[in-house]
Formats: sequence, structure tokens, C-alpha cells
Amino acid sequence: MQVIVNGEQREIAAQTVDALLNELAYEGTHVAIAVNFEVLPKSRWADALLKSGDEIEIITPRQGG
Repeated sequence: MQVIVNGEQREIAAQTVDALLNELAYEGTHVAIAVNFEVLPKSRWADALLKSGDEIEIITPRQGG
């Protein structure tokens, strides 16, 4: 299905947020997720179904000074 991830159009096989993170190799990293501008708590990632056209933002922490 076609979705937008961090502003980039992508073809994905994943059906859930959890599966998307695995597909994009984010497994095990600290991230925050928003789907269609709604931040999802980690407890909902396995149940949050994706659909074609969804806009997904994956935010990772950064350090710096």
C-alpha cells in the first residue's frame, strides 16, 4: 500500500505501526510515532492499522549541544 513516511511516498507491506517499524528497520530504537498527526502511544502500535494514504511521522531523539 502507498503511505507517506516522514514526507516521503513509500510502498509498504506492513499493516500495523509495529510491523512498519520492523519493515523499516526501526526495531529496538527509541522513537515516537504519529499517524495522520495523531501521536500514538507505544501500547497501541501493534493494534494501530494502517491504510493507504496515511501520513506517518517517525521521530527519533537526537543529542547535541
